Amino acid sequence: MAFQLTINGDRHSVDVDGDTPLLWVLRDVLGMTGTKFGCGMALCGACTVHINGEAVRSCITSIDSIGDSKVTTIEAVGKTPAGEKIQAAWLDREVPQCGYCQSGQIMSASALIASNPHPTDSDIDDAMSGNICRCGTYVRIREAIKQAAQSGG
Repeated sequence: MAFQLTINGDRHSVDVDGDTPLLWVLRDVLGMTGTKFGCGMALCGACTVHINGEAVRSCITSIDSIGDSKVTTIEAVGKTPAGEKIQAAWLDREVPQCGYCQSGQIMSASALIASNPHPTDSDIDDAMSGNICRCGTYVRIREAIKQAAQSGG
């Protein structure tokens, strides 16, 4: 079945089954490999993207549920004000270690900053609780989110 999607501001036509997860459309059909596969059950956060600005797990989001929504991936989040701040803070705080989870971490963090420019520690914990980092860079992740929040906006 053919679906029309808006991803990173561009329209894409894809011919896939309606129950195909967005993750696989992004990676296998469109070649956007920045969004990672982690667990396939929305437990780790590696596959996080934005749908209409909200952080969602693309591994369990069927393509037929997207409709006219706007999808933003790690490839374009840096063009948003919150994404730009988060990515700059990530680099400044040297957050990544192995890096595998980082696209999902950045997507969750930028959705948080976009919706709550001055999050408390509790807000950060809530927003980031579904993102797992096997390397344990949680302290640097929190520092980067706080730095991005303090950078104005």
